[in-house]
Amino acid sequence: MPVSTRYADTTPEAMEVFLELQRKMTAGEKLRVTFDLCHMVLELAASGVRQRHPQAGEREVFLRTAALHLPRDLMLRAYGWHPSLGTLP
Repeated sequence: MPVSTRYADTTPEAMEVFLELQRKMTAGEKLRVTFDLCHMVLELAASGVRQRHPQAGEREVFLRTAALHLPRDLMLRAYGWHPSLGTLP
């Protein structure tokens, strides 16, 4: 099986092991891994917000993290706030 150039830093043998592990996972296991990765991405984003805004409380960190992932109009409809507005609701 040819290895995609997306994984040029991975040996064909290592890629085959990875793919075999993926094939053996149940749909539920794959979904759990997906949710775990999504959670990790959000935690990393929140960590970055905390570094950039050390004075921010948890609500502000939540809103600023959400604003990184949502379009401005949806942030305004859902939370009534966007970082470009300045003060928090």
